[in-house]
Amino acid sequence: MKTVLKNILLETGNISRFAGRFFSEAFKPRYEFMELLRQCYFIGYKSLGLVAITAFIMGLVITIQSRPTLVEFGAEAWLPKMVCVSLVREIAPVITALICAGKIGSGIGAELGSMKVTEQIDAMEVSGTNPFKYLVATRVMASVLMIPILSIMADAVSLYGGYLGTNIRGVVSWDLYWNQVFDTLVYGDIIPSIIKTFFFGFAIGIIGCYKGYNSNKGTEGVGQSANSAVVVSSLLVFIIDLVAVQIIDLLRLT
Repeated sequence: MKTVLKNILLETGNISRFAGRFFSEAFKPRYEFMELLRQCYFIGYKSLGLVAITAFIMGLVITIQSRPTLVEFGAEAWLPKMVCVSLVREIAPVITALICAGKIGSGIGAELGSMKVTEQIDAMEVSGTNPFKYLVATRVMASVLMIPILSIMADAVSLYGGYLGTNIRGVVSWDLYWNQVFDTLVYGDIIPSIIKTFFFGFAIGIIGCYKGYNSNKGTEGVGQSANSAVVVSSLLVFIIDLVAVQIIDLLRLT
């Protein structure tokens, strides 16, 4: 037990030091704008379809599953209000972050891990290029920028799925549904959910880069880096969400 706790504390310290190095180097010139745009394309655009399909199914299923309970209590008219608040506050941002942790975190971990074991990172250092700024800073910044955008898109698509779900066994007009949605949502629902996605993106990016950048043991280490990046970043998403909910509750933003 003591050994496990010691390893957890050591790993936490190493990740914190790695994150500190990111903040010390990411905002100093020379800036790698082209690599940042390329990573935004891969992290954002390439994840668009998966996030959209998942968000649509999520909104549709939650609406269908919630309807029988509300009908039992005679509160079927509240269905759009309940679904939109649950999707925007928690479900859409967290599910989007988990999808990105699986797709982006594992991809970054495997890519940097393979570069590490094939000594490409060492070659960049010898050639005078700062591999940390070029490989790590750009990927973390792209994750921070793209995951909130993906989350906002997931909110919209999941709400549209909720609209279709309300019309499977009932009839709710387009105008009535969206009027109820926008009358229910307030800034206290939207703004905190967007802000925490920036932290989700940072956690996913920094963990994926850390695991890949410190990979070892040859090709076996590449697989371990990708796997541990997904596990740790997914766990951090839940921890950040828990802390965010407590802060929002203390500040009475909802």
